[in-house]
Amino acid sequence: MGACPPDDALYEHAACGLLLAGTDGLIRRANATICRWLGYEASQLVGQVRVQDLLTIGGRLFHQTHITPILQLQGSVAEVQVEMRHRDDTRIPLLINIVRRRHGDAAFDEFALLVADDRRAYERELLAARQAAEAALEARYGAEARLHALNEQLSLADRRKDEFIATLSHELRNPLAPMHSALEVMKLKSAGYAALEPVLPVFERQLNHMRHLVDDLMEISRITQGRMELRRAPLDLATVVRAVAADVAPLLDASGHTLTVSLPAEALVVDGDATRLTQVAVNLLTNAAKYTPRGGHIRLEAARQDGEAAISVRDNGIGIPERSLASIFDMFSQLEPALDRSQGGLGIGLALVKGIVTLHGGSARAFSEGVGLGSEFVVRLPLSAAAIVGETGAPGAGRIDALRVLVVDDNADAADTLAMALELLGCEARTVYTAAAGIAQLTAFAPQVALLDIGLPDMNGYDLARQVRALPGGAAVMLVAATGWGQSADKQLAIEAGFDHPT
Repeated sequence: MGACPPDDALYEHAACGLLLAGTDGLIRRANATICRWLGYEASQLVGQVRVQDLLTIGGRLFHQTHITPILQLQGSVAEVQVEMRHRDDTRIPLLINIVRRRHGDAAFDEFALLVADDRRAYERELLAARQAAEAALEARYGAEARLHALNEQLSLADRRKDEFIATLSHELRNPLAPMHSALEVMKLKSAGYAALEPVLPVFERQLNHMRHLVDDLMEISRITQGRMELRRAPLDLATVVRAVAADVAPLLDASGHTLTVSLPAEALVVDGDATRLTQVAVNLLTNAAKYTPRGGHIRLEAARQDGEAAISVRDNGIGIPERSLASIFDMFSQLEPALDRSQGGLGIGLALVKGIVTLHGGSARAFSEGVGLGSEFVVRLPLSAAAIVGETGAPGAGRIDALRVLVVDDNADAADTLAMALELLGCEARTVYTAAAGIAQLTAFAPQVALLDIGLPDMNGYDLARQVRALPGGAAVMLVAATGWGQSADKQLAIEAGFDHPT
Protein backbone atom coordinates (compact mmCIF):
# COMPACT_ATOMS: atom_id res chain seq x y z
CA MET A 1 0.00 0.00 0.00
CA GLY A 2 1.42 3.41 -0.99
CA ALA A 3 2.05 6.23 1.48
CA CYS A 4 -0.67 8.83 2.02
CA PRO A 5 -0.01 12.44 0.97
CA PRO A 6 0.85 14.86 3.82
CA ASP A 7 -1.97 16.64 5.62
CA ASP A 8 -1.15 19.97 3.98
CA ALA A 9 -1.47 18.45 0.53
CA LEU A 10 -4.81 16.90 1.45
CA TYR A 11 -6.05 20.26 2.69
CA GLU A 12 -4.73 22.32 -0.18
CA HIS A 13 -5.99 20.09 -2.95
CA ALA A 14 -9.15 18.75 -1.41
CA ALA A 15 -12.11 18.03 -3.71
CA CYS A 16 -13.94 20.98 -2.19
CA GLY A 17 -13.02 24.55 -1.40
CA LEU A 18 -11.99 25.13 2.25
CA LEU A 19 -11.98 28.45 4.10
CA LEU A 20 -11.25 29.36 7.71
CA ALA A 21 -12.66 32.72 8.83
CA GLY A 22 -13.15 34.61 12.03
CA THR A 23 -16.62 35.30 13.33
CA ASP A 24 -16.41 38.66 11.60
CA GLY A 25 -15.91 36.88 8.26
CA LEU A 26 -12.25 37.82 7.73
CA ILE A 27 -10.53 34.98 5.90
CA ARG A 28 -7.69 33.41 7.89
CA ARG A 29 -6.91 30.50 5.56
CA ALA A 30 -7.95 29.40 2.05
CA ASN A 31 -6.92 26.21 0.27
CA ALA A 32 -5.68 26.06 -3.28
CA THR A 33 -8.98 24.62 -4.55
CA ILE A 34 -11.11 27.65 -3.60
CA CYS A 35 -8.40 30.01 -4.73
CA ARG A 36 -8.38 28.38 -8.16
CA TRP A 37 -12.15 28.51 -8.39
CA LEU A 38 -12.26 32.23 -7.50
CA GLY A 39 -9.15 33.26 -9.45
CA TYR A 40 -7.15 34.58 -6.48
CA GLU A 41 -3.88 33.79 -4.82
CA ALA A 42 -4.13 32.81 -1.17
CA SER A 43 -2.19 35.92 -0.16
CA GLN A 44 -4.82 38.06 -1.87
CA LEU A 45 -7.55 36.59 0.35
CA VAL A 46 -6.01 35.74 3.72
CA GLY A 47 -6.20 38.70 6.08
CA GLN A 48 -7.45 40.87 3.21
CA VAL A 49 -11.02 39.88 2.37
CA ARG A 50 -14.11 38.88 4.34
CA VAL A 51 -16.13 35.95 3.13
CA GLN A 52 -19.25 38.08 2.75
CA ASP A 53 -17.29 40.47 0.50
CA LEU A 54 -16.96 37.68 -2.04
CA LEU A 55 -20.75 37.25 -2.21
CA THR A 56 -23.12 39.02 -4.54
CA ILE A 57 -25.30 41.80 -3.12
CA GLY A 58 -28.16 39.38 -2.59
CA GLY A 59 -25.77 36.90 -1.00
CA ARG A 60 -24.47 39.51 1.44
CA LEU A 61 -27.99 40.34 2.52
CA PHE A 62 -28.77 36.61 2.97
CA HIS A 63 -25.53 36.18 4.95
CA GLN A 64 -26.52 39.00 7.28
CA THR A 65 -30.18 38.03 7.77
CA HIS A 66 -29.90 34.24 7.83
CA ILE A 67 -26.44 32.74 7.96
CA THR A 68 -25.02 34.87 10.79
CA PRO A 69 -28.06 34.44 13.10
CA ILE A 70 -28.15 30.68 12.48
CA LEU A 71 -24.44 30.33 13.23
CA GLN A 72 -24.88 32.29 16.45
CA LEU A 73 -27.90 30.19 17.42
CA GLN A 74 -26.90 26.62 16.50
CA GLY A 75 -23.29 26.85 15.42
CA SER A 76 -23.70 25.41 11.91
CA VAL A 77 -25.31 25.98 8.52
CA ALA A 78 -25.84 23.10 6.08
CA GLU A 79 -26.14 23.10 2.29
CA VAL A 80 -26.87 26.74 1.60
CA GLN A 81 -26.54 27.74 -2.03
CA VAL A 82 -24.98 31.13 -2.72
CA GLU A 83 -23.15 32.84 -5.56
CA MET A 84 -19.57 34.15 -5.18
CA ARG A 85 -17.86 36.52 -7.55
CA HIS A 86 -14.84 35.40 -9.50
CA ARG A 87 -11.96 37.80 -9.78
CA ASP A 88 -13.08 38.53 -13.34
CA ASP A 89 -16.51 39.44 -11.89
CA THR A 90 -18.30 36.32 -13.18
CA ARG A 91 -20.55 34.48 -10.78
CA ILE A 92 -19.90 31.00 -9.42
CA PRO A 93 -22.77 29.08 -7.79
CA LEU A 94 -21.53 27.38 -4.65
CA LEU A 95 -23.07 25.09 -2.07
CA ILE A 96 -21.62 25.82 1.38
CA ASN A 97 -21.54 24.12 4.75
CA ILE A 98 -20.35 26.13 7.77
CA VAL A 99 -19.37 24.96 11.25
CA ARG A 100 -18.40 27.37 14.06
CA ARG A 101 -15.71 25.93 16.34
CA ARG A 102 -13.52 27.26 19.12
CA HIS A 103 -9.78 27.05 18.74
CA GLY A 104 -8.27 28.09 22.04
CA ASP A 105 -9.87 31.32 23.20
CA ALA A 106 -11.16 32.33 19.78
CA ALA A 107 -14.08 31.08 17.64
CA PHE A 108 -13.71 30.43 13.93
CA ASP A 109 -16.05 29.55 11.06
CA GLU A 110 -14.97 26.58 8.93
CA PHE A 111 -16.35 26.63 5.36
CA ALA A 112 -16.62 23.71 2.93
CA LEU A 113 -17.71 24.82 -0.56
CA LEU A 114 -18.77 22.85 -3.65
CA VAL A 115 -19.39 24.21 -7.13
CA ALA A 116 -23.13 23.81 -7.67
CA ASP A 117 -23.01 23.72 -11.49
CA ASP A 118 -21.93 20.08 -11.48
CA ARG A 119 -24.58 19.27 -8.91
CA ARG A 120 -27.24 21.02 -10.93
CA ALA A 121 -26.21 19.13 -14.03
CA TYR A 122 -26.20 15.88 -12.06
CA GLU A 123 -29.61 16.70 -10.58
CA ARG A 124 -30.91 17.51 -14.05
CA GLU A 125 -29.56 14.21 -15.33
CA LEU A 126 -31.13 12.41 -12.40
CA LEU A 127 -34.44 14.17 -12.98
CA ALA A 128 -34.31 13.41 -16.70
CA ALA A 129 -33.45 9.77 -15.99
CA ARG A 130 -36.28 9.56 -13.46
CA GLN A 131 -38.73 11.11 -15.90
CA ALA A 132 -37.57 8.75 -18.66
CA ALA A 133 -37.92 5.76 -16.33
CA GLU A 134 -41.39 6.88 -15.24
CA ALA A 135 -42.41 7.42 -18.87
CA ALA A 136 -41.05 4.00 -19.81
CA LEU A 137 -42.85 2.41 -16.86
CA GLU A 138 -46.08 4.17 -17.77
CA ALA A 139 -45.67 3.08 -21.38
CA ARG A 140 -45.04 -0.48 -20.20
CA TYR A 141 -48.15 -0.43 -18.03
CA GLY A 142 -50.10 0.97 -20.97
CA ALA A 143 -48.74 -1.70 -23.29
CA GLU A 144 -49.54 -4.41 -20.73
CA ALA A 145 -53.06 -3.03 -20.33
CA ARG A 146 -53.54 -3.00 -24.11
CA LEU A 147 -52.06 -6.50 -24.36
CA HIS A 148 -54.39 -7.69 -21.60
CA ALA A 149 -57.35 -6.13 -23.40
CA LEU A 150 -56.29 -7.76 -26.68
CA ASN A 151 -55.88 -11.12 -24.91
CA GLU A 152 -59.37 -10.75 -23.46
CA GLN A 153 -60.74 -9.96 -26.90
CA LEU A 154 -58.92 -12.93 -28.43
CA SER A 155 -60.11 -15.22 -25.63
CA LEU A 156 -63.66 -14.01 -26.10
CA ALA A 157 -63.40 -14.48 -29.87
CA ASP A 158 -61.96 -17.95 -29.33
CA ARG A 159 -64.78 -18.89 -26.92
CA ARG A 160 -67.35 -17.57 -29.37
CA LYS A 161 -65.69 -19.54 -32.16
CA ASP A 162 -65.85 -22.72 -30.07
CA GLU A 163 -69.47 -22.04 -29.16
CA PHE A 164 -70.29 -21.36 -32.82
CA ILE A 165 -68.65 -24.61 -33.93
CA ALA A 166 -70.52 -26.56 -31.23
CA THR A 167 -73.84 -24.95 -32.17
CA LEU A 168 -73.20 -25.35 -35.90
CA SER A 169 -72.35 -29.04 -35.56
CA HIS A 170 -75.46 -29.57 -33.44
CA GLU A 171 -77.71 -27.75 -35.90
CA LEU A 172 -76.22 -29.63 -38.85
CA ARG A 173 -76.62 -32.92 -37.04
CA ASN A 174 -80.36 -32.47 -36.59
CA PRO A 175 -81.29 -32.69 -40.31
CA LEU A 176 -78.81 -35.53 -40.85
CA ALA A 177 -80.81 -37.86 -38.58
CA PRO A 178 -84.03 -37.84 -40.67
CA MET A 179 -81.99 -37.96 -43.87
CA HIS A 180 -80.19 -41.07 -42.64
CA SER A 181 -83.47 -42.68 -41.56
CA ALA A 182 -85.04 -41.82 -44.92
CA LEU A 183 -82.09 -43.42 -46.70
CA GLU A 184 -82.49 -46.61 -44.70
CA VAL A 185 -86.18 -46.69 -45.59
CA MET A 186 -85.36 -46.22 -49.26
CA LYS A 187 -82.74 -48.98 -49.14
CA LEU A 188 -85.16 -51.39 -47.50
CA LYS A 189 -87.90 -50.59 -50.06
CA SER A 190 -85.69 -50.33 -53.14
CA ALA A 191 -85.85 -54.01 -54.06
CA GLY A 192 -87.12 -54.29 -57.62
CA TYR A 193 -86.48 -50.63 -58.50
CA ALA A 194 -83.52 -50.74 -60.89
CA ALA A 195 -83.47 -46.97 -61.29
CA LEU A 196 -82.61 -46.53 -57.61
CA GLU A 197 -79.67 -48.93 -57.59
CA PRO A 198 -77.03 -46.43 -58.85
CA VAL A 199 -78.56 -43.48 -56.95
CA LEU A 200 -78.74 -44.81 -53.42
CA PRO A 201 -75.00 -45.57 -53.07
CA VAL A 202 -74.22 -42.00 -54.16
CA PHE A 203 -76.71 -40.65 -51.64
CA GLU A 204 -75.23 -42.87 -48.93
CA ARG A 205 -71.62 -41.93 -49.68
CA GLN A 206 -72.33 -38.20 -49.67
CA LEU A 207 -74.48 -38.45 -46.55
CA ASN A 208 -71.73 -40.39 -44.76
CA HIS A 209 -69.19 -37.81 -45.87
CA MET A 210 -71.35 -34.99 -44.50
CA ARG A 211 -71.93 -36.90 -41.27
CA HIS A 212 -68.18 -37.43 -40.94
CA LEU A 213 -67.55 -33.68 -41.31
CA VAL A 214 -70.24 -32.83 -38.77
CA ASP A 215 -68.93 -35.42 -36.32
CA ASP A 216 -65.42 -33.96 -36.66
CA LEU A 217 -66.79 -30.49 -35.96
CA MET A 218 -68.56 -31.71 -32.85
CA GLU A 219 -65.53 -33.62 -31.61
CA ILE A 220 -63.13 -30.72 -32.13
CA SER A 221 -65.52 -28.41 -30.28
CA ARG A 222 -65.53 -30.86 -27.36
CA ILE A 223 -61.74 -30.91 -27.29
CA THR A 224 -61.31 -27.13 -27.50
CA GLN A 225 -63.86 -26.64 -24.71
CA GLY A 226 -62.34 -29.39 -22.56
CA ARG A 227 -65.52 -31.46 -22.64
CA MET A 228 -64.31 -34.64 -24.30
CA GLU A 229 -64.23 -37.60 -21.94
CA LEU A 230 -62.49 -40.83 -22.83
CA ARG A 231 -63.98 -44.25 -22.10
CA ARG A 232 -60.69 -46.02 -21.69
CA ALA A 233 -60.14 -49.73 -21.52
CA PRO A 234 -57.30 -52.07 -22.53
CA LEU A 235 -57.47 -52.78 -26.26
CA ASP A 236 -55.21 -54.18 -28.95
CA LEU A 237 -54.35 -51.62 -31.63
CA ALA A 238 -54.48 -54.39 -34.23
CA THR A 239 -58.24 -54.51 -33.64
CA VAL A 240 -58.50 -50.80 -34.37
CA VAL A 241 -56.34 -51.03 -37.50
CA ARG A 242 -58.28 -53.94 -38.96
CA ALA A 243 -61.62 -52.21 -38.36
CA VAL A 244 -60.40 -48.94 -39.86
CA ALA A 245 -59.00 -50.65 -42.94
CA ALA A 246 -62.40 -52.21 -43.55
CA ASP A 247 -64.29 -48.97 -42.93
CA VAL A 248 -62.16 -46.86 -45.27
CA ALA A 249 -61.86 -49.52 -48.01
CA PRO A 250 -64.76 -48.11 -50.13
CA LEU A 251 -63.18 -44.63 -50.14
CA LEU A 252 -59.78 -46.03 -51.12
CA ASP A 253 -61.29 -48.22 -53.83
CA ALA A 254 -63.20 -45.28 -55.27
CA SER A 255 -59.92 -43.32 -55.47
CA GLY A 256 -58.05 -46.22 -57.06
CA HIS A 257 -55.59 -46.45 -54.15
CA THR A 258 -53.85 -49.59 -52.98
CA LEU A 259 -53.83 -50.12 -49.23
CA THR A 260 -51.21 -52.27 -47.52
CA VAL A 261 -51.83 -53.18 -43.91
CA SER A 262 -49.02 -54.35 -41.64
CA LEU A 263 -49.69 -55.74 -38.17
CA PRO A 264 -47.22 -57.06 -35.60
CA ALA A 265 -47.16 -60.64 -34.38
CA GLU A 266 -47.34 -59.37 -30.80
CA ALA A 267 -50.29 -57.63 -29.22
CA LEU A 268 -50.06 -53.85 -28.85
CA VAL A 269 -52.28 -53.22 -25.86
CA VAL A 270 -52.98 -49.62 -24.91
CA ASP A 271 -55.31 -48.08 -22.36
CA GLY A 272 -57.51 -46.19 -24.80
CA ASP A 273 -60.94 -45.27 -26.03
CA ALA A 274 -61.62 -47.56 -28.99
CA THR A 275 -64.07 -45.16 -30.63
CA ARG A 276 -61.70 -42.18 -30.39
CA LEU A 277 -58.65 -44.11 -31.58
CA THR A 278 -60.69 -45.41 -34.50
CA GLN A 279 -61.45 -41.77 -35.36
CA VAL A 280 -57.73 -41.03 -35.28
CA ALA A 281 -56.85 -43.81 -37.72
CA VAL A 282 -59.84 -43.05 -39.99
CA ASN A 283 -58.85 -39.39 -40.21
CA LEU A 284 -55.24 -40.27 -41.03
CA LEU A 285 -56.30 -42.70 -43.76
CA THR A 286 -58.89 -40.28 -45.15
CA ASN A 287 -56.29 -37.52 -45.18
CA ALA A 288 -53.85 -39.75 -47.07
CA ALA A 289 -56.54 -40.66 -49.61
CA LYS A 290 -57.43 -37.00 -50.20
CA TYR A 291 -53.86 -35.83 -50.77
CA THR A 292 -52.65 -38.75 -52.85
CA PRO A 293 -53.29 -38.65 -56.63
CA ARG A 294 -55.49 -41.39 -58.02
CA GLY A 295 -53.86 -44.81 -58.11
CA GLY A 296 -51.56 -44.11 -55.18
CA HIS A 297 -50.20 -46.47 -52.58
CA ILE A 298 -51.00 -46.10 -48.88
CA ARG A 299 -49.50 -48.15 -46.08
CA LEU A 300 -51.23 -48.55 -42.69
CA GLU A 301 -49.07 -50.06 -39.99
CA ALA A 302 -49.26 -50.83 -36.29
CA ALA A 303 -45.96 -51.54 -34.56
CA ARG A 304 -43.93 -51.20 -31.39
CA GLN A 305 -41.54 -48.24 -31.60
CA ASP A 306 -39.14 -47.26 -28.83
CA GLY A 307 -41.25 -48.89 -26.13
CA GLU A 308 -44.52 -47.36 -27.36
CA ALA A 309 -47.38 -48.50 -29.54
CA ALA A 310 -47.49 -46.69 -32.87
CA ILE A 311 -49.91 -46.34 -35.76
CA SER A 312 -48.40 -44.93 -38.95
CA VAL A 313 -49.97 -43.99 -42.26
CA ARG A 314 -47.58 -43.49 -45.18
CA ASP A 315 -48.51 -42.39 -48.70
CA ASN A 316 -46.83 -41.43 -51.96
CA GLY A 317 -48.99 -38.32 -52.34
CA ILE A 318 -48.32 -34.61 -52.72
CA GLY A 319 -46.05 -34.40 -49.67
CA ILE A 320 -45.68 -31.57 -47.17
CA PRO A 321 -43.39 -28.52 -47.49
CA GLU A 322 -40.87 -28.32 -44.67
CA ARG A 323 -42.27 -24.96 -43.51
CA SER A 324 -45.70 -26.58 -42.97
CA LEU A 325 -44.61 -29.57 -40.88
CA ALA A 326 -44.71 -27.62 -37.62
CA SER A 327 -48.26 -26.32 -38.17
CA ILE A 328 -49.88 -29.24 -39.99
CA PHE A 329 -51.82 -30.28 -36.84
CA ASP A 330 -53.13 -26.75 -36.12
CA MET A 331 -56.85 -26.04 -36.35
CA PHE A 332 -58.00 -25.15 -39.90
CA SER A 333 -54.49 -25.72 -41.25
CA GLN A 334 -54.40 -26.26 -45.02
CA LEU A 335 -51.43 -27.03 -47.23
CA GLU A 336 -53.06 -24.90 -49.92
CA PRO A 337 -56.12 -22.67 -49.92
CA ALA A 338 -59.20 -24.89 -49.71
CA LEU A 339 -60.45 -23.74 -53.14
CA ASP A 340 -57.23 -24.94 -54.79
CA ARG A 341 -58.08 -28.57 -54.03
CA SER A 342 -61.42 -30.19 -54.64
CA GLN A 343 -61.02 -32.31 -51.50
CA GLY A 344 -59.35 -29.78 -49.24
CA GLY A 345 -61.79 -30.33 -46.38
CA LEU A 346 -62.22 -28.11 -43.35
CA GLY A 347 -58.70 -28.48 -42.00
CA ILE A 348 -59.84 -29.96 -38.68
CA GLY A 349 -59.12 -33.67 -39.20
CA LEU A 350 -55.48 -33.52 -38.15
CA ALA A 351 -56.27 -31.11 -35.30
CA LEU A 352 -58.78 -33.69 -34.06
CA VAL A 353 -56.12 -36.40 -34.35
CA LYS A 354 -53.68 -34.43 -32.23
CA GLY A 355 -56.34 -33.53 -29.66
CA ILE A 356 -57.47 -37.13 -29.16
CA VAL A 357 -53.93 -38.49 -29.05
CA THR A 358 -52.86 -35.84 -26.55
CA LEU A 359 -55.78 -36.79 -24.28
CA HIS A 360 -54.42 -40.36 -24.39
CA GLY A 361 -50.99 -39.14 -23.27
CA GLY A 362 -49.49 -39.78 -26.71
CA SER A 363 -47.97 -37.75 -29.54
CA ALA A 364 -48.59 -37.17 -33.22
CA ARG A 365 -45.95 -36.17 -35.76
CA ALA A 366 -45.76 -35.64 -39.51
CA PHE A 367 -42.80 -36.44 -41.75
CA SER A 368 -42.14 -35.61 -45.38
CA GLU A 369 -39.11 -35.16 -47.59
CA GLY A 370 -40.85 -32.38 -49.47
CA VAL A 371 -43.44 -31.52 -52.09
CA GLY A 372 -44.36 -34.47 -54.30
CA LEU A 373 -42.44 -36.96 -52.15
CA GLY A 374 -45.27 -38.32 -50.03
CA SER A 375 -45.77 -38.05 -46.30
CA GLU A 376 -46.02 -40.14 -43.16
CA PHE A 377 -48.07 -39.54 -40.03
CA VAL A 378 -47.07 -41.38 -36.86
CA VAL A 379 -49.19 -41.60 -33.72
CA ARG A 380 -47.49 -42.94 -30.58
CA LEU A 381 -49.36 -44.15 -27.51
CA PRO A 382 -48.14 -45.50 -24.16
CA LEU A 383 -48.33 -49.27 -23.96
CA SER A 384 -50.61 -50.74 -21.31
CA ALA A 385 -49.54 -53.44 -18.88
CA ALA A 386 -53.07 -54.84 -18.81
CA ALA A 387 -53.92 -58.15 -20.42
CA ILE A 388 -55.28 -58.17 -23.95
CA VAL A 389 -59.02 -58.15 -23.95
CA GLY A 390 -60.91 -60.50 -26.25
CA GLU A 391 -62.46 -59.18 -29.41
CA THR A 392 -66.16 -59.38 -29.97
CA GLY A 393 -67.64 -59.49 -33.42
CA ALA A 394 -70.11 -56.93 -34.61
CA PRO A 395 -73.67 -58.18 -34.80
CA GLY A 396 -74.85 -59.03 -38.26
CA ALA A 397 -77.43 -56.99 -40.06
CA GLY A 398 -81.00 -58.20 -40.02
CA ARG A 399 -84.31 -57.81 -38.33
CA ILE A 400 -84.48 -57.11 -34.62
CA ASP A 401 -86.93 -58.56 -32.17
CA ALA A 402 -90.34 -56.93 -32.47
CA LEU A 403 -90.56 -54.10 -29.96
CA ARG A 404 -93.08 -51.39 -29.30
CA VAL A 405 -91.13 -48.16 -29.71
CA LEU A 406 -92.42 -44.66 -29.01
CA VAL A 407 -90.59 -41.76 -30.67
CA VAL A 408 -91.14 -38.34 -29.06
CA ASP A 409 -89.50 -35.60 -31.13
CA ASP A 410 -90.72 -32.18 -32.25
CA ASN A 411 -88.75 -32.62 -35.50
CA ALA A 412 -91.48 -34.38 -37.43
CA ASP A 413 -89.19 -35.45 -40.29
CA ALA A 414 -86.72 -37.03 -37.89
CA ALA A 415 -89.45 -38.76 -35.87
CA ASP A 416 -91.41 -40.09 -38.86
CA THR A 417 -88.44 -41.41 -40.83
CA LEU A 418 -86.98 -43.06 -37.72
CA ALA A 419 -90.33 -44.74 -37.07
CA MET A 420 -90.45 -45.96 -40.68
CA ALA A 421 -87.00 -47.48 -40.37
CA LEU A 422 -87.93 -49.14 -37.08
CA GLU A 423 -91.07 -50.64 -38.60
CA LEU A 424 -89.13 -52.03 -41.56
CA LEU A 425 -86.83 -53.68 -39.05
CA GLY A 426 -89.78 -55.37 -37.38
CA CYS A 427 -90.75 -52.95 -34.64
CA GLU A 428 -94.11 -51.41 -33.95
CA ALA A 429 -93.43 -47.69 -33.80
CA ARG A 430 -95.49 -44.60 -33.03
CA THR A 431 -94.49 -40.96 -33.23
CA VAL A 432 -95.66 -37.92 -31.29
CA TYR A 433 -94.26 -34.43 -31.30
CA THR A 434 -94.90 -33.09 -27.78
CA ALA A 435 -94.25 -34.27 -24.25
CA ALA A 436 -97.96 -34.21 -23.40
CA ALA A 437 -98.75 -36.51 -26.33
CA GLY A 438 -95.89 -38.75 -25.27
CA ILE A 439 -97.31 -39.16 -21.75
CA ALA A 440 -100.70 -40.04 -23.24
CA GLN A 441 -99.16 -42.67 -25.53
CA LEU A 442 -97.31 -44.26 -22.62
CA THR A 443 -100.68 -45.33 -21.27
CA ALA A 444 -102.41 -46.07 -24.58
CA PHE A 445 -99.51 -47.69 -26.45
CA ALA A 446 -97.52 -49.15 -23.51
CA PRO A 447 -94.16 -48.97 -25.35
CA GLN A 448 -91.20 -51.10 -24.33
CA VAL A 449 -88.75 -48.46 -25.59
CA ALA A 450 -89.20 -44.67 -25.68
CA LEU A 451 -86.84 -42.36 -27.60
CA LEU A 452 -87.26 -38.92 -26.06
CA ASP A 453 -85.96 -35.71 -27.61
CA ILE A 454 -84.47 -33.36 -24.99
CA GLY A 455 -85.53 -30.12 -26.67
CA LEU A 456 -89.31 -30.53 -26.74
CA PRO A 457 -91.52 -27.41 -27.00
CA ASP A 458 -93.73 -27.99 -23.95
CA MET A 459 -91.36 -29.81 -21.58
CA ASN A 460 -87.69 -30.75 -21.76
CA GLY A 461 -86.81 -34.42 -22.11
CA TYR A 462 -85.30 -34.63 -18.62
CA ASP A 463 -88.57 -33.65 -16.93
CA LEU A 464 -90.48 -35.95 -19.29
CA ALA A 465 -88.26 -38.88 -18.29
CA ARG A 466 -88.93 -38.17 -14.60
CA GLN A 467 -92.69 -38.17 -15.25
CA VAL A 468 -92.42 -41.43 -17.18
CA ARG A 469 -90.60 -43.09 -14.29
CA ALA A 470 -93.32 -41.89 -11.91
CA LEU A 471 -96.12 -43.51 -13.96
CA PRO A 472 -97.38 -47.05 -13.21
CA GLY A 473 -95.16 -49.37 -15.24
CA GLY A 474 -92.88 -46.48 -16.21
CA ALA A 475 -89.89 -48.07 -14.50
CA ALA A 476 -89.99 -50.95 -17.03
CA VAL A 477 -89.74 -48.70 -20.11
CA MET A 478 -86.30 -48.39 -21.63
CA LEU A 479 -85.65 -44.66 -22.06
CA VAL A 480 -83.22 -43.39 -24.68
CA ALA A 481 -82.26 -39.70 -24.80
CA ALA A 482 -82.22 -38.31 -28.35
CA THR A 483 -80.15 -35.11 -28.54
CA GLY A 484 -77.61 -33.58 -30.85
CA TRP A 485 -75.48 -32.26 -28.00
CA GLY A 486 -74.24 -35.39 -26.26
CA GLN A 487 -71.74 -33.57 -24.01
CA SER A 488 -70.62 -35.19 -20.77
CA ALA A 489 -72.73 -32.76 -18.73
CA ASP A 490 -75.80 -33.58 -20.88
CA LYS A 491 -75.21 -37.29 -20.38
CA GLN A 492 -74.97 -36.83 -16.62
CA LEU A 493 -78.24 -34.89 -16.59
CA ALA A 494 -79.87 -37.66 -18.63
CA ILE A 495 -78.69 -40.36 -16.20
CA GLU A 496 -79.91 -38.33 -13.23
CA ALA A 497 -83.30 -37.91 -14.94
CA GLY A 498 -83.72 -41.68 -15.31
CA PHE A 499 -82.58 -42.43 -18.87
CA ASP A 500 -81.15 -45.88 -19.54
CA HIS A 501 -79.13 -44.63 -22.51
CA PRO A 502 -78.06 -41.00 -22.23
CA THR A 503 -77.07 -40.50 -25.86
